[in-house]
Amino acid sequence: MLNFYKIVKENLNFNRFEFKETVCLEYTCPIEAEEIGIFSRNDYIVYVLSGKKTYKTLHGEWTLEPGQTLYLKKGAEIIHQYFDDQYCMLGFFISDELIRETMKELQGNQVLKAGNDSNNFAARPVQASDYLEGYFNSMLTYFRGINRPPDPILVLKLKELLINLVNCDPVLTAYFIGLTETDKPSLRQIMEKNFCFNLKIEDFAELSHRSLSSFKREFNSIFNEPPGKWIQKRRVEHAAHVIANSNQSVTQIAYESGFEDVSHFSRVFKSIIGKSPSDYKKSLAF
Repeated sequence: MLNFYKIVKENLNFNRFEFKETVCLEYTCPIEAEEIGIFSRNDYIVYVLSGKKTYKTLHGEWTLEPGQTLYLKKGAEIIHQYFDDQYCMLGFFISDELIRETMKELQGNQVLKAGNDSNNFAARPVQASDYLEGYFNSMLTYFRGINRPPDPILVLKLKELLINLVNCDPVLTAYFIGLTETDKPSLRQIMEKNFCFNLKIEDFAELSHRSLSSFKREFNSIFNEPPGKWIQKRRVEHAAHVIANSNQSVTQIAYESGFEDVSHFSRVFKSIIGKSPSDYKKSLAF
């Protein structure tokens, strides 16, 4: 999978600004593949200027068109591209540090309306508003200008975006408040939301903001087994659930469960479940 955050952070061809670990940019998609996997260690916000794109996670999919906004948590997704019109977006890769700083300032100055289930989403559509529309239009002025805005202005603009999100979505507010209560993402939540994607152990460590050695050590203390073994077992459990509740082909289920090779998937499935995927499906009919 492509490290989307690293691409936008290091590619000088985009109209972009960077402040510490936060990156914002105007982005015209150069990828020609119809479908591709990406991941980001930062949460990010997409605002579509033109074209259309579908973002698919383990927990749902969202198709965005011009004027629509989506908040995506750090993690992986599969994007499906359409080529009727050039896809152009504004992207804001917001660091947890900036979110914590903004929320601590807000908590000291106003009563925040927080919702429930703040962790039970991988991506969340953001309701359109005149304030957000005005914000994105104002950022276009900076992206398309000659000079980079000074850091103090850029930080204020990024905090303005977060405050807009707080004022329009109690679920995001609760999620942001949760980030102020810890210095690292929940390793368990990162794993449960991303185990089906074809990520390396190093990628999972990056998503959880830990070094590889710290990730492995903490993983073993939580799950009582190595990451590779847990991921393989969790993927098979997911595949078994899909087989039992859908009419998808074994090939499709294998790929969507994180396996690159159907034969390998069948062998692993049988070693854990005791039956091949096709025999398992047949046994459910009785």
